[in-house]
Amino acid sequence: MSRTTEEKRAAFRALHREGCFVLPNPWDVGSARMLQHLGFSALASTSSGYAWTTGRPDYATTRDDVLEHLRAMSAAVDLPVNADFEAGFSNTSEGVAENVRLAIATGIAALSIEDRDVDNGRLYDLSTALERLKAARLAIDQSGEDVLLVARTEGLLIDGDALTPAIDKLVAFADAGADCLYAPGVASKEAIATMVRAVAPKPLNVLVWDPGWAVSEMADLGVRRLSVGGSLASVGWASTMAAATAIKGGSFEPLRHGASGLNGIFEKFSDRR
Repeated sequence: MSRTTEEKRAAFRALHREGCFVLPNPWDVGSARMLQHLGFSALASTSSGYAWTTGRPDYATTRDDVLEHLRAMSAAVDLPVNADFEAGFSNTSEGVAENVRLAIATGIAALSIEDRDVDNGRLYDLSTALERLKAARLAIDQSGEDVLLVARTEGLLIDGDALTPAIDKLVAFADAGADCLYAPGVASKEAIATMVRAVAPKPLNVLVWDPGWAVSEMADLGVRRLSVGGSLASVGWASTMAAATAIKGGSFEPLRHGASGLNGIFEKFSDRR
């Protein structure tokens, strides 16, 4: 039986109270349903993974594109969906607030707001980033919906050595009402442990940067949730590109390695068409 939006949101909030969980990133309805079938407890959208399905680079999709994507994904699965909502699709705090209200209406359980000024290729200064985050916080609170607010700083993706500024921003975001903190690009266990301590007791999301990491190691560091961003979608693209390259060269051998049983898996979701 399908879970209601309220049930999914409550389940997602409960996941953040203790332990460490993996939040894989589907890029469309099919991949979302497959990840539910495989037993994950929650999902997170990926802006890059979704953009690639439309033949565009990351940050090239529109707000309305993303809202429709989130609506379809949230309706397609019984798992809570954390929305990669980029920088809120507006340069103004008022615009961020309005767009957050629209995102909440899609049925998501959480959304992240970045501090990246996409149009100008830089980060917002702390004061501006806080104004935008507080606008998102107020929009959620006024909605009366139990949606988590994830605050992201993209600083480490620009300068991998800028750990202290990234932590300072996360702490300020936590104080401003973020429910969960996220700085993609943190790359060492020592830095992760420092970040966990800095934002505690708020939970920290870590983007898997090193495929050699183990969930148990991250749990020991105090990380609450792990996501993979566009990496899972990239793996799928790599497999398709390798197979297509072989076919172009005259060999159909890669076709021996396709997934089996897909119809049977997706038939289980027929009541959600």
